[in-house]
Amino acid sequence: MSSSTAVPGQSPIAETAPQSLCALEPRVPADRLVAEMVPPPRFDSVRFETYEPDPDQPSQREAVEVLSSFAAGLGGAHATGTGRRRWFGKKTAAPTGPRGVYLDGGYGVGKTHLLASLWHATPADPSLKAFGTFVELTNLVGALGFQQTVQTLGGHRLLCIDEFELDDPGDTVLVSSLLSRLVEAGVALAATSNTLPGKLGEGRFAAADFLREIQGLSAHFRPLRIDGEDYRHRGLPEAPPPYSSDQVTKAAYATAGASLDDFPALLGHLARVHPSRYGALTDGITAVCLTDVEPVRDQSTALRLVVLADRLYDREVPVLASGLPFDRLFSDEMLNGGYRKKYFRAISRLTALARDAKGLVAQ
Repeated sequence: MSSSTAVPGQSPIAETAPQSLCALEPRVPADRLVAEMVPPPRFDSVRFETYEPDPDQPSQREAVEVLSSFAAGLGGAHATGTGRRRWFGKKTAAPTGPRGVYLDGGYGVGKTHLLASLWHATPADPSLKAFGTFVELTNLVGALGFQQTVQTLGGHRLLCIDEFELDDPGDTVLVSSLLSRLVEAGVALAATSNTLPGKLGEGRFAAADFLREIQGLSAHFRPLRIDGEDYRHRGLPEAPPPYSSDQVTKAAYATAGASLDDFPALLGHLARVHPSRYGALTDGITAVCLTDVEPVRDQSTALRLVVLADRLYDREVPVLASGLPFDRLFSDEMLNGGYRKKYFRAISRLTALARDAKGLVAQ
């Protein structure tokens, strides 16, 4: 029997209804969290050679050169008897400066591309390198416990942390303690963020009360500024306008492996699923179809949506939607508040995924 039914003038309609993300409540064992600390599918094949620096932004070319040297310097023995690594080839003395690099820049300048390229270029077994977002790192501590996380990551040569942000005092104390222990164990660090390390937490909580922890975090890194415009918008057309709910629904039924959800219902479901499981929530999903996209009303919901947008972008899952355009998801108050950089990143990434979804709609 045929797997689809042809309708004149329309795309074939799948016999089985699309999945609903709202019906999924994945469970993610701790060992999977550790095993998945590698660059996500979107960045699995990137390398320094595939990064295209903007000729008008010399800091982008400099970043490639600095990170290439940094990766080459991680090829020596993991650590000496004192727990300090021999960093650069023939040198035997441990450095006294920062033991990590911190890529600071706006949205879409290629920071994650460069971070993943560093992971790939570091001459070490993949089991001795870890790559994850800041959220995934804190989730790992929650799953394993602090001491077990130190033991698990302490034998690594490199820890790459994407989207480094401090959203609350608990994160500040936790991450400051964790990274200090890992540096003592000889682990090299690399991170990306839209915020300089000394400014982490600004606008989110009383950062001045945790100045010692923030300054301690900053001391681990050499900041590397990367200037430029969002490459996702460089020379590309404007984001496609939303489709009708009927178009989105038909596309969901015509696309094998697609999901179909009402946007407000999905936001409600995200509140019941821990953000550490948002990646697993999209396992096997080939496209996310959303109807009735509307403004996000509160900050907690908005931050959960940011995490989902990141996971969808990492996994290259196109997003087809009806309702409000993605650049109107967040209020002016949110876009001018302490989490504004997260919201702009989500808008940028959802816009890119909306472009990817254009081919799902029958013309």
